[in-house]
Amino acid sequence: MKTIDRFRGKYYFLSNFYGAPVMYGGIEYRNNEAAFQAQKDPDRAVEFALLQPNEAKRRGRHVNLRKDWENVKDDIMYAIVFDKFNRNPELREALLATEDAELIEGNDWGDTYWGVCEGRGKNHLGRILMRVRDELRDDK
Repeated sequence: MKTIDRFRGKYYFLSNFYGAPVMYGGIEYRNNEAAFQAQKDPDRAVEFALLQPNEAKRRGRHVNLRKDWENVKDDIMYAIVFDKFNRNPELREALLATEDAELIEGNDWGDTYWGVCEGRGKNHLGRILMRVRDELRDDK
């Protein structure tokens, strides 16, 4: 089985930092990272709509985290990722073109929840991407 273990270069489109419109909670964001970080404090979500991903990530570290965050963050990430690939036909086709490759959000910044670092990690983002790919393939 083929493995895509970095969301860079040819596969940068899989990254949450990739610029593509995404809708969540009635607000359109410029990228997945901004949409996701905004949900940490929904009262401030509109502040994130036009942010670049690095700015959104930085701001997301300084909000009052909603009390249910740990219980809802995976579902929020799924909804945002699904919208990105469902809303943008060229990205949908690019995701489907990965066929059955295992998608691993490999990183060197220590994220072992959403990705894998130094061979360790839960790879929740990769798993969500593969789930969305399967669902979009079934819709064709």
